Amino acid sequence: MREESQTSTDRDVARVSQELAARLRTRNVAVHDRDTPDDILAMVEAVENFETAVQAAGGDLMVDEPPASGTAQPDVARFLVPRRGDDESATAFVRRLDAACRAAAEEADFGDNSSV
Repeated sequence: MREESQTSTDRDVARVSQELAARLRTRNVAVHDRDTPDDILAMVEAVENFETAVQAAGGDLMVDEPPASGTAQPDVARFLVPRRGDDESATAFVRRLDAACRAAAEEADFGDNSSV
């Protein structure tokens, strides 16, 4: 019975991880095969924190994010979710997002919403 419960839990974790990975991809964040469920969750949380910081700094996510298939220029480039490198670990990417969050938060504190 315990094995059935573990298998069910594993399936649930895999399903949720796939849903979260799809959410990251809609934000143009690369998800790699080597990413664990914990990695994926950490990246989702970091992206959401970044988006919250951008909004607090006066950014508009709909204006600053280019369409996935396009090359439109954002109003404020620093408000774009950073691109994840092909060889970048989830941990390194989350660290970069955290740094970008802090920078956006500092900008919000100073009220500087000027373009780059």
